[in-house]
Amino acid sequence: MNSDPQISTADSHFGVPDEVRPIVMIISGPSGVGKDSAIDALETLGVSFHRVVTATTRPPREDEIDGRDYHFVTLARFAQMIEQDRLLEYATVYGDYKGVPKSEILTPLSRGEDVIMRVDVQGAATMAAKLPGAITVFLTTSTEEELVQRLHDRKTDSREQIAIRVAHARKELAELPKFKYFIINRHEQLQETAKVLWAIMTAEKSRTDYQCVQLK
Repeated sequence: MNSDPQISTADSHFGVPDEVRPIVMIISGPSGVGKDSAIDALETLGVSFHRVVTATTRPPREDEIDGRDYHFVTLARFAQMIEQDRLLEYATVYGDYKGVPKSEILTPLSRGEDVIMRVDVQGAATMAAKLPGAITVFLTTSTEEELVQRLHDRKTDSREQIAIRVAHARKELAELPKFKYFIINRHEQLQETAKVLWAIMTAEKSRTDYQCVQLK
């Protein structure tokens, strides 16, 4: 006779037993602080998670791949996703539409997988409100000069566009107190940033008041 206790799914979320404890982490911060690079570094540490892929109407850059970096869609397709209520949130960012498909959150959570998304500061508050219990992390650089240099190094924006991004970043920094955690992503120290992210994930899974994220 099997003496193992039976796991009841009556109190589980998305069909996942409470012991699994998947978390949702929202990583945000000004453009150019290295949000994607930090998530890449987390993967190199061997941390397993689902990376949310955002839908956008902007054209792909030379090194971007559809389905990996973004779901690149037409304006017509984006409008259809809105009408069918398939987006958790969406906004206009620098003249283009961006949105988070609900399936990118609900499907991995139902499998007990951790979910990590990177969104702009404008969308982070909306995402946190719609995903109660999600962990919010504000990523920034050590100085404004370092942020400007990173934007120049990307070679994807004109001087005028960089000036707009920097001005926008100054306003975004005022939103920092609304986040649960903040990390300074220091130059050439991505592994350290990734280790801090991992530590946050581990600590959140061990909370005595842990609750699985619910779509509101």
